[in-house]
Amino acid sequence: MGFCCGATMVGAVGTLRQGSTLVHNVPLLFCPVCHHVEVHHAVEDEFQLMLEYAQGDGAREVNLIDTIEPDMIAEWKECCTSFQDGHPEAVLREQIDMALDLMGVAKTLGDKEWEDSLKGRLHILGKRFQRYQKTQMR
Repeated sequence: MGFCCGATMVGAVGTLRQGSTLVHNVPLLFCPVCHHVEVHHAVEDEFQLMLEYAQGDGAREVNLIDTIEPDMIAEWKECCTSFQDGHPEAVLREQIDMALDLMGVAKTLGDKEWEDSLKGRLHILGKRFQRYQKTQMR
């Protein structure tokens, strides 16, 4: 499981641009709070190798799915607490629930700094959730 700015990173499959090359179907971890994205370590070597070949050949687009083994996908899925499979509302709700659970722990421990950090995260997640709900009402 990955963490970023205190939030649990979410698993997703996406496209990354590296220079002028697009790499499709990359197993990723992303932070729903600060939007930091990283290639999952289980496929990092394959990603870098594919990227080197593509850039060497001048390819504008490549697909990583052809070089990923099923055990790599299993490792990636094992370390993620949630996946964004086209359901951002579920991911946002899950992240908010986790932050609220952690808020209870921070209060119990009397850790004001952690509690303030969680309040900031909840504020951001709440705004994103409201924005998502507004887009769904249109």
